[in-house]
Amino acid sequence: MAEGMNKAILIGNLGMDPELRFTQNGQAILRIRLATTESYVNRNKERQERTEWHTVIVWGNRAEALNKILSKGRSIAVEGRIQTRQWDDKDGNKRSTTEINATNIVLLGGRRDGGGGGGGGGGGDYGGGGGGGGSYGGGGGGGGGGGDGGDGGSSSGGRDSG
Repeated sequence: MAEGMNKAILIGNLGMDPELRFTQNGQAILRIRLATTESYVNRNKERQERTEWHTVIVWGNRAEALNKILSKGRSIAVEGRIQTRQWDDKDGNKRSTTEINATNIVLLGGRRDGGGGGGGGGGGDYGGGGGGGGSYGGGGGGGGGGGDGGDGGSSSGGRDSG
């Protein structure tokens, strides 16, 4: 049987400041609301936009570090796994939500307060690109010719779940 793949790549803007919380055992969880907007032309040949909202989850030390520098309006690229959580609410109703469990986040140039900029480029599944300075995770970073090459100013790693 072939092995499956669960991978999501999003580029968008934070719709609100991130929310930092902690589990009962003290592990940090950062919840990011990310808007991705796509353009299309309707039947009347008019340009339209459609915005989708995504919940991105970041764990551990990266969550705490990113919480200090992310804010509403910031542009980021996210790579992660799609996960669905299920629970019973306070009234006993079954609830579920689908989230992106981030394995890699790159800060992009756009930021409302005008500070910082540059993201790291390169590497990843699409290869190429040398790294820029970036606002998180240090400067530089090699390009890499595909596969899991360097990712410049990014936050890599992630929480394994299972």
